[in-house]
Parts: sequence; structure tokens; C-alpha cells
Amino acid sequence: PGTTHPRREADRMATIHQPAREPASSSPPLRTAAGQTVSVVHVTAEYYPYARTGGLAEAVSGLTNFQRAAGLNVAAILPLYRTVRDVDPDLEPVGQPFMVPLGSHTEEARVFRVAGPSSGPQVFFIEHLDYFNRPGIYGENAIDYPDNARRFAFFALAAVTALPRLVPGPVLLHAHDWHTALALVYLRAILGERYSAPVTGVLSVHNPGYQGHFPPDVMPQIGLPWELYNWRQLEWYGKVNFLKGGLAFADFVTTVSPTQAEELRTPGGGFGLHDVFIWLADRLVGVLNGIDQRAWDPAIDRQITAQYSTENLEGKRRCKAALQRSFGLPQRRKVPLFGMTGRMVTQKGLDLILQSDELLAMDAQFVFLGSGEQKYETALVELASSAPDRVGVQLDFTDRLEHRLMAGADLFLMPSLYEPCGLTQMRAQRYGSPPIVRHVGGLADTVDDGITGFAFDPYTADAFQEATFRALDCFAHQSKWLSIMRQGMARDFSWERSVATYLDVYRRAVARSTAS
Repeated sequence: PGTTHPRREADRMATIHQPAREPASSSPPLRTAAGQTVSVVHVTAEYYPYARTGGLAEAVSGLTNFQRAAGLNVAAILPLYRTVRDVDPDLEPVGQPFMVPLGSHTEEARVFRVAGPSSGPQVFFIEHLDYFNRPGIYGENAIDYPDNARRFAFFALAAVTALPRLVPGPVLLHAHDWHTALALVYLRAILGERYSAPVTGVLSVHNPGYQGHFPPDVMPQIGLPWELYNWRQLEWYGKVNFLKGGLAFADFVTTVSPTQAEELRTPGGGFGLHDVFIWLADRLVGVLNGIDQRAWDPAIDRQITAQYSTENLEGKRRCKAALQRSFGLPQRRKVPLFGMTGRMVTQKGLDLILQSDELLAMDAQFVFLGSGEQKYETALVELASSAPDRVGVQLDFTDRLEHRLMAGADLFLMPSLYEPCGLTQMRAQRYGSPPIVRHVGGLADTVDDGITGFAFDPYTADAFQEATFRALDCFAHQSKWLSIMRQGMARDFSWERSVATYLDVYRRAVARSTAS
């Protein structure tokens, strides 16, 4: 794919991802019992298009944009990474610098925002050059930055400190994953009495496999009293657990699919925190993520070779040929073409694919898009080298190529070890590329076996191959295959549904926090 100027690309994608706006209600949809309007502020480590390593960035920005379209007063706060200025170099400062006391040190923070008028949510950035002006977000060369505990603790504390000057009146602070979970700890344990208006705390768990584990000696470094290092709050098997701290102090907790909410309450699915999730009881709610169905619609997608719809699928054939050309594969119309895109990590089921010798030896083609753990990148590149007419690999991810992969693939591979929600299986169905998934988390909530895709349960190569061979049998019968394609393309995965469910959670959280 050709290179694109980052600012122009951001402007273009922002337009694509902007939800259609209905006239805002004269009565804001979120109020306190006293009738005050409550603003929603998302605190996040990633936010599309400014900082992205996976689905978190798109999930938070999608939710925020569609909440704004629904009439909520909504904003987002994230660190001012180097990538932010790559996307938008014209940021403007907000107020004066302020000091953040973190342990034995006090450090300066500044707030910036996107310049110019906007009908979308306001996006703020916390600047600290030493912490955030780096090549990576969490680390480099697959190695985490050694000071991540302090980096994200500083960000969380700075965001909570700046909150009253950025958003007046009552606020619902919505933190996302371990990187921002301490915002709720600082809010309740350190800064709560400083706010003149009530602040409600909600925490979303997008990926429970990452919790922010650090040695106990970080407690004084991040400015938290030792009294909080106990089994009910921040202590976890001899470590400090940022995510656990956020769970302990949140008014409500959400995760990104109903099935994931149930899995978190089990020893096998709670990643060591299942007792905490059980303790939350009805304050833990699974809300399925959505996708922007205007951005992911093959009937109007300008990034794919040919547009198509359920009524006229001819364009998908041209998209398949274009995808084969892009990955250096022979253009074979009838051979099944499998696609996979995302982070190439253990979670995504790469081990099952690489162990499926019978599948990989078939007369089929495979394309892989994305980067990740070195062992998987190496294995995929070696696989492509050994079978260049059947396997193509592109480690440099681009949005454009992801769209083209969705449109050109016959089948989509997503045999995840675990998957809290997942977005790509929704997109694949929208593009008539039935997914092959493991029946876990959000995959179980969004893919119907034999109807819109194919599912399996045991995390084994044999179970994965059995589901794949069922898919190939169906692929060989055109009428059955077309039915599965069309049913998947007709599914409603819109953010509007998710926004309505979040609003219900918010109202319950506000009622709880203001009553206590």
C-alpha cells in the first residue's frame, strides 16, 4: 500500500467514522437525581486515530463518538504520545501547566486539545515529554518500558487532577483497562474531597489478560498509601495489581460482551480475579462492543476494489482477485481464500493455525495481516516462503489493507484462546467472509455456528480443523454458502445498540454514587 500523509489520513478517517447525527434532545440523557446534567469523560491509553495498538482504540473512540451523537456531553483524555502529533500537529494548550505530586516527586503536566470547532466529542491530551514522547505506547521491540507503572499512574492522576478545569459540573469518569484503573483509586482515596460536584466512577475491562502487575515497592512511587496494599484493594499474590484497584473503587464495572462477563466469574476466565468479579455481583455488566456500520459497509466502502451488497455480490469476486494480487498469490477464483488480521499473539490462536498441518497442506490460500510476537511473525514468514503460491504475509498493518482483506477473503480465521469481544469477526460478517471462531467471549455472542459462521469449543488443532472442514464443505455448495454470507452481512452490530445499554449502566452508576 502507498504512503499517506498522516494528517490527511486522520481527517479522512475521522469523516468516515463520524456517526450520523440526529438532532440532540433538549433534555440531556444523563442527569443526577437533582436534575443536574452529567458529563461523561473517558480516560484511556488508546484512542483512534491518535494512538492504537489493537481494538481498544477503536472501541473507545467508537463508543465516545456515538455517545456524542446520542446527545451525551462527552469527552476523552489520553496521553500526548508522539503518535498524536504525527496525526495532528496543530494542538492547542488548555490553561496553564499544573503540578502533579506523585510519591516523593512533583512533576509538571500540561493539557492540550484538538484545535478548531468540532461537532464530535472533545479530545484532551496530557503532556509529559519524558513519559509519553517516545516511539512506542507501552514499549519497544516487544519489551515493555520499565517505568510503565509510573507513566500510567502519572497519567491517571493528572487526568483526575485536571478534570474540574476541563469539564464543569457532575462527571461520570469512565476508565478503560489497567492503564487508567488507578484514576478511580486516586479519585476515591486521594482527591475525592477536592471536587465541588459529584463524580461517578465506571471501569471497563477490555482485556482481562493484562492487569498491570508490579512489585510492591511501586506503592510509594505512585503516591498511594500502604494501607491500600491489602487483599481487598491493590494486593494480588504479592504484587500490586492496577486493574484490581480500579475494580475495588469503581461504582460499576463493564466488560465488552455478555459471555465475557460470565467467564470473568470463573477460575478459568477471570485471570486470577474471578473472586473480585463475583463480589461485584450485579455491578458487573457485559455490554457488547459495536462497529461503525457506515465505515464497514461493502456497499459504500471506497477503500476496496469493487463495492458489493447482499443483492449483488459480483464485486466480491473482484475484491478477491485484488487481494490475491496484493499478497503475491495466483488469481484463482474457485480456491478458498482464508484471511486473518490483527495482533499476531498467543491470544489470537496462531498456535492452532500453525499446528493444523492437514489444513495448511490443502489446496487453499491464506493471507495474514498484522504484527506481534516475534515467534509468530517468523513462523508465518517461513510458511509463506515455503508455499509462496498459497500463503501471503504482510506485517505492516494499514486500515486500507484491512478493508481489502475483509472484502477479498472467502473465510476469516479467528480461533482465539480467549476473546473478550472482538471486532474483526463482526466486520468479516458484514463483508460476507464467514468467520471460523472459538466459542468464547464476544465470539460466542456474535457468530452463530452454521448460520453466519463456524464455531468450535476445545482449544485444539483438531477441533479447529474440524470446524474449518465443515466450512469448506459448505463453501463447496454455492446455495448454502450464499445463505451464510447474506445472513452475516445483514447482522446488526451497530454502536447505537451498545450506547443505549451503556446509558442504562451509567444511570445506575450515577444513582449509586450520588446516594452513597
